[in-house]
Amino acid sequence: MAEKEKPKAPAKPSADAPEGERIAKVLSRAGIASRREAERLIELGEVKVNGKVITSPALNVTPRDKITVRGEPVGQPEPPRLWLYYKPEGLVTSAADEKGRDTVFDHLPEDMPRVMSVGRLDLNSEGLLLLTNDGELKRRLELPSTGWLRKYRVRVKGNPTDPDLEPLRKGVTIEGEKFLPMEVKLDRHQGANAWLTVGIREGRNREIRRAMAHVGLTVNRLIRISYGPFRLNELKPGEVEEVRARVLREQLGLGEADAGDKPRRATPKPAEKTPAKPARKALKPGEGLKQLSDSWQKATRPAAPRKPGERVATDRPTGPRSPAGRPGPRPKPPRDR
Repeated sequence: MAEKEKPKAPAKPSADAPEGERIAKVLSRAGIASRREAERLIELGEVKVNGKVITSPALNVTPRDKITVRGEPVGQPEPPRLWLYYKPEGLVTSAADEKGRDTVFDHLPEDMPRVMSVGRLDLNSEGLLLLTNDGELKRRLELPSTGWLRKYRVRVKGNPTDPDLEPLRKGVTIEGEKFLPMEVKLDRHQGANAWLTVGIREGRNREIRRAMAHVGLTVNRLIRISYGPFRLNELKPGEVEEVRARVLREQLGLGEADAGDKPRRATPKPAEKTPAKPARKALKPGEGLKQLSDSWQKATRPAAPRKPGERVATDRPTGPRSPAGRPGPRPKPPRDR
């Protein structure tokens, strides 16, 4: 019987390993560009480290190094931030367009920092687009292994039935490309059109439009309404809303230092020690009820009649007290003269 192979221990970092992080990763964390775009900037000679132009991304840098991109200094990475943006129809999801069309970034508010889009939406598609200032967060959200469900409201031309949509639920192959099963729900018919809710996990190029065409349907409106736990909600076309740092920590597992907005906590005062109360003696069966009954009878017992001239502790003198402590005569009211 063959012996089971023992798992290898993780390799220890070599003492000769270079210090710091790859330059492309640092540029990505600083919100300059994605890793791939940062590598392209480096190859074009637009990045300098300590005053020297670099042409290879195979370089590690530390916080002590001075980095510039196109002459502009690169600061320390800011905490990761994420925005929800309602992309209107007719905008290109790219930093620049070779055809001169308007891009998403041309229409963002002026006070927005430099951001990157998480994934893309087609020119004729609208709805939720995530924006971030952190290249690592962008990469993390785009990884297929994340497996987040992305939901769309889709209007198609025609009057499909559930059997017509069943192939999409099982998965189809289009031009040799296999599509994973989709979540497809027929919501309602509206004249010559029908509204569907579609959920996908891959995000291939024009995936929903191609899949609908495969079953004989034409998409004439497509709105992304959610991306994982993030939802479009009441946003209107062109509006932007930042995700709170607390939500980032909860949904993405980012540490407080990573997501910023670290809450300040007041240091509680040390509790004063109080003397421990003596332990109560255990009562015998029925003894507690007897004590309660005795207390009740004592509290409700009528007072004994007083003898003539007898004073009790509750009697209070009604007049001023004499030096001897006895009550004196009440002062008479002055007579009218």
